[in-house]
Amino acid sequence: MPAARSQRVAERKLQRKRPIRSRAKTFVRKARISIASEDMEAAEAATMQAIVALDKAAQKGAVHKRNAARRKSRLLRRLNTAKA
Repeated sequence: MPAARSQRVAERKLQRKRPIRSRAKTFVRKARISIASEDMEAAEAATMQAIVALDKAAQKGAVHKRNAARRKSRLLRRLNTAKA
């Protein structure tokens, strides 16, 4: 593929994936803040929203499936530590 076409394709993919990635990051950030605030009901709800967003991002190819799994694992580990 010529370089110009590769660049156009990469730009289109970036435009498609950016909002999905951003949404996942936003939900993860909200979940981490919620966990830190020690309101466990809100923290659990926020964590579930983050997990759904990460799963959708992985399913659509915006993030790698193992990257999503790692982020979910870290988030749940924080939640469980805060609960204990």
